[in-house]
Amino acid sequence: MTKTIGIRREDKNEWERRVPLVPADVSELRERHGIKTIIQPSEIRIFSDGEYRNAGAEINENLQAADAVFAVKEIPLHMLEQGQTYLFFSHTIKGQPYNMGMLKTLIERKCTLIDYELIAGRNNNRLITFSSYAGLAGMIESLHAFGKKMQLKGYETPFAEILQAYQYASLEDAKKHIRQIGEMIAQQGFPQELAPLTVGFLGYGNVSKGAQEMFDLLPVTTIEPDQLVQMAKKKKPAADNHTLLKIVFKEEDIVHPLHGAFTLQEYFDYPERFVSVFDRYLPYLNILVNCVYWTEKYPRFVSKEDLRANIQRESAAGIQLIGDISCDIDGSIEITRKSTKPDQACYTYNPEDDSFIDGIDEGGVTVMAVDNLPCEFPLEASNEFSKELKTFVNDIVTADFTADVDAVKLPYEIQRAVILYNGGLTGKYEYMKNFL
Repeated sequence: MTKTIGIRREDKNEWERRVPLVPADVSELRERHGIKTIIQPSEIRIFSDGEYRNAGAEINENLQAADAVFAVKEIPLHMLEQGQTYLFFSHTIKGQPYNMGMLKTLIERKCTLIDYELIAGRNNNRLITFSSYAGLAGMIESLHAFGKKMQLKGYETPFAEILQAYQYASLEDAKKHIRQIGEMIAQQGFPQELAPLTVGFLGYGNVSKGAQEMFDLLPVTTIEPDQLVQMAKKKKPAADNHTLLKIVFKEEDIVHPLHGAFTLQEYFDYPERFVSVFDRYLPYLNILVNCVYWTEKYPRFVSKEDLRANIQRESAAGIQLIGDISCDIDGSIEITRKSTKPDQACYTYNPEDDSFIDGIDEGGVTVMAVDNLPCEFPLEASNEFSKELKTFVNDIVTADFTADVDAVKLPYEIQRAVILYNGGLTGKYEYMKNFL
């Protein structure tokens, strides 16, 4: 019996050019496991129909013959087939209201849903992710926006020469240019009025590692959160304007327990016992890069009230830009009120009158909130994602999804990512009934 997978065309927006499996891996799956691939045609995908055809794939709108359908983003309701197995980023586990209709339809049509976001090892380490590319692109977008904002304030800086991530020919091309910007800063500096130029990173996972990887191409000195406050309080000679300061914030830096000493496990298990203390750092940061996974049960890290207390409209001191790579709407960063796309990546919040305007403005706090940042490096992101995903494809496509959910032979890493099995919410995801 022929094993067949389908790959859906990405059409959520014109920027989405990524693929879950690249042509080279489609060819390898056919040669090693005899797996046939059917892929929908696309004019914007980073790999052409011809490249997939040369890899042995069939180009066809109809994916009904597939044993499992792979995509990147959510699948429209009208395209969900009865009893089909789907793999994509469903964005449902937080009860996201905009995807509950899709989840209901998957249930009604007795589909099986495997979410890439949940594929992880026994130590809860995610195995198939675009996260690092979100960080890489998000850092570029943030530096680009900061340069434009400083220009509007009358400061000419090397950051103004940084392009948006999608405007570079490749990731390596982007890194090469950022290195050149770093050399320029090391040699010529930036306006003394902007020194010390401080950049904070909320979180230390894969997204943060990607953002830091790009940021570290510049001349950087890393300091601890407590040092940031101490340095700001000391009177000293003119600060170094040839180096940027980097601060990475961990959980113990940004929240405190209501009672007793901080323990990380207690914070994970009982977040309601903690309050945010991150506002104490805001006066001393210029750029904040948010890379933290967040749900509503956790404290908010930056509120409108915090920003009203700390904004300094007429100068470049204090928080100027938030690169919200995590992009949780009305979430850990209260002023992240909507997601954006690369062609309009930013909007600006004015704490003085609680107003928003689209674009980068010289006043207020500018927010970069692009929600699909990895699509700005579609080639590299797709290659890395596919390299990890292909190792599980044969096990998925040969599994007997008519068996009982506990008896279906799937690798542990995939089994834990099954949100729906033949239309039923599985064990640890039964809480999602509350959102339906």
